[in-house]
Amino acid sequence: MTGFSAQWLAMREPVDHRSRDVSLQNKVSSHFEQQPFTAVQPMRIMDLGCGTGSNLRALADGLPDHQHWTLIDYDLALLQAAKAELTRWSNAETTDGLSPLNILHQTKHIKIEFLQEDLAVNIERVLETDCDLVTAAAFFDLVSESWLDRFCASLRNPFYTVLTYNGDEQWFPSDDTDSEILQAFHHHQQQDKGLGIAAGPDATRILVEQLQSRSFDTYTASSPWVLTPPADQMLIEALARSSAAAVQETALVAPDRIQSWLNRGLGASQCVVGHWDLWSIPLEKKGRV
Repeated sequence: MTGFSAQWLAMREPVDHRSRDVSLQNKVSSHFEQQPFTAVQPMRIMDLGCGTGSNLRALADGLPDHQHWTLIDYDLALLQAAKAELTRWSNAETTDGLSPLNILHQTKHIKIEFLQEDLAVNIERVLETDCDLVTAAAFFDLVSESWLDRFCASLRNPFYTVLTYNGDEQWFPSDDTDSEILQAFHHHQQQDKGLGIAAGPDATRILVEQLQSRSFDTYTASSPWVLTPPADQMLIEALARSSAAAVQETALVAPDRIQSWLNRGLGASQCVVGHWDLWSIPLEKKGRV
């Protein structure tokens, strides 16, 4: 799966970080804080569809002092960008290519490996790797229901994913074209993004149903983007333009109505985009939550 630029991911990172549900993330941290991780046996985290490493930057401070991350993406350019961003984030020394990175961030000793992998084909093999946590951010609404079934059937470890789109959007000031535009946008979103016909807003519901049927405890929390100018003006404009372009491709809405909606969106006083965060634990590994 490709198609997301490092520039887009950098623009959304501050909003992604502040939008995560804090209470659910604290639940994740509490689950691992008393486990006996050491420099020799660090906590092992697998990050699916890692992009430029934003999920690590948001989550690492709440995990044990010794961590070993494997960042996985199919897009080589994003993996290279992730290594560069994490090097700057930690003031680490630059290393060649995608060789592992060892960094110190505050009290956290973090080893990071970078893996280019086609998750559409190899998710079962990826999940065979022993780890303590499987995680992802803004990823699961892009995959198909059949892929979600494969993922859940292969998952054996605690799982934490954030910012899965839930289909709710509100633009202010509102207008009677909003529902028409949103319906067409959902039609466009539920196309093949490289991992089958995307589940889109249904992804979290499917994950919860699949995991509960496989004896996982699941916890969800809302994590909406709340975008307000001037701080979020660039992201509001980028979101409005990309939504209008997607709707244009569907041919479900008249061009003049799309343009009218776009003009209003570019000058929005606020935009709220709904997401879900999900924390799930196999019952045999529940321990402290």
